[in-house]
Amino acid sequence: MSSAPTSQPASIRRAFGPWLVAIAVLVPTFMEVLDTTIANVALRYIAGGLSAAVTDSEWVITSYLAANAIVLPISGWLSSHLGRRNYFLLSIAIFTLASALCGLATSLWQMILFRVIQGLAGGGLQPSSQGILIDSFPKEKQGTALTLFGIAALIAPIVGPALGGWLCVNHDWRWIFLINVPIGLMALVASYALVNDPDYLKQERAQLRRQPLNLDYIGLGLLALVLSCWEVFLSKGQEWDWLGDPFWRIQTMVMLMMAGLAFLIFWELRTGSPIIEFRVLRDRNLALACIILFSAFAVLYAVSISLPAMLQTLFGYDAEQAGLVLSPAGISSLVALVIAGILLARGVDARWLVMAGLIVMAISNYWMAHMNLEISPRQVIAPRMVLTAGLGLIIAPISVAAYMYIPAHLRGAAIGLASLLRNEGGSVGTSLAQTIQIRREQFHTSRVGEFLDPLNPASNSFLQQSQQFFLQQTGDPATAKQMSWQALVNLRQQQAASLAYFDVFWLAAAGALALAFLLPFMKRSVAEKGAHIAAE
Repeated sequence: MSSAPTSQPASIRRAFGPWLVAIAVLVPTFMEVLDTTIANVALRYIAGGLSAAVTDSEWVITSYLAANAIVLPISGWLSSHLGRRNYFLLSIAIFTLASALCGLATSLWQMILFRVIQGLAGGGLQPSSQGILIDSFPKEKQGTALTLFGIAALIAPIVGPALGGWLCVNHDWRWIFLINVPIGLMALVASYALVNDPDYLKQERAQLRRQPLNLDYIGLGLLALVLSCWEVFLSKGQEWDWLGDPFWRIQTMVMLMMAGLAFLIFWELRTGSPIIEFRVLRDRNLALACIILFSAFAVLYAVSISLPAMLQTLFGYDAEQAGLVLSPAGISSLVALVIAGILLARGVDARWLVMAGLIVMAISNYWMAHMNLEISPRQVIAPRMVLTAGLGLIIAPISVAAYMYIPAHLRGAAIGLASLLRNEGGSVGTSLAQTIQIRREQFHTSRVGEFLDPLNPASNSFLQQSQQFFLQQTGDPATAKQMSWQALVNLRQQQAASLAYFDVFWLAAAGALALAFLLPFMKRSVAEKGAHIAAE
């Protein structure tokens, strides 16, 4: 890292090295990733506080994800032209201001507008911080650097629902946004003092400043169209009945998205200054790493949405209790991240760590698919901790494998693209989990109901016993009979809902296991001191 413009920050960096820089840049990254999930459990509170429908409050999530997704792939371009340090500081400042405005919003439309601004600013934090970490640590310690980034990227979505539920139950939903303000200000001051651009970025920016500004307006417009349609498609697909939407809203979104994507790829591969550098996907490691990141985060978010929903709907937990049950998973993921970083530093091939993590994720989901309605909180905590441990084994090694063969001047574009796909994987996992749960619950309700007939002795026994119980409570035979039938219907619905949630876990287990078969196709990826890895 080059010397700082002032002597005091320079002396700080010499004294503490890259570790202090890592802390400074990871705090805002953690804060930004946290905001992708912390609002999920607060939608009903937000809707009530702003006098809006719960279905409309979902735009609080959709608007943030869409804005965030638009910026992620172009963060490399913005970083090159503005300077990575300047862009990072600007992102922190705007994100903090937008967070304050979200906490002070008085209507749903104000909230959506401020969330868009927050998402646009937050999109630059992940790629910038990852690039800063890679450049701050020597090559032999890049595994450690990416492990630190993995801690922020992985722990944040895990603790987000727990923290959001606790704030909503014990304080006010506005604090899920206002809590960012003091943290953001401290991160801004620390990053201003400690972060500086390396020489190769300064030279690149100097060359760009001598050239006329060549912004790919067509590519940016197409990107905004594609990602906006994609996020609306995922967020509203189930509510609008997917391709069966009678008003053709989903169908229109799909057609615009497909046409825009085709034209975007065609345009970006032909233009001299693309807003998205698709050519980096020619590297086999990066392409496969993007697929694995996308799918692994889809699995994480699918389970992270389904498990607390199951606890709240079938077990009677409130948002805070569900969060407390899920929060220990952060410990196992942190331990796995540290173990992965140590193994990477000792020269273990990153591919095999990723494979181990995927297999562990598959085992944990298989475990959860065999749960029942008689489980205790401890029986939920254990498989959840195994799941996040598996993902912890993946994050740093997959980053090492992805960027090992990417030239330094294309690293920003590669990081932005991978970050986009990682976030979009979370959106896909959330949408798939909700759709599968609803559709499979309808299926299981029908199948379970096939056995609830007068010829089934178990049904007759349940009705007789429950009718006697309710008769003792009410003293009215007609009411007791009606209540016993309603109890049977409720039991059927509860069993069908639980089977639907378990189907989500089954699918997540199969998906994680299938990804493990991609690893042998990747090139050897060892981040050790002095290792020379020739491109194949």
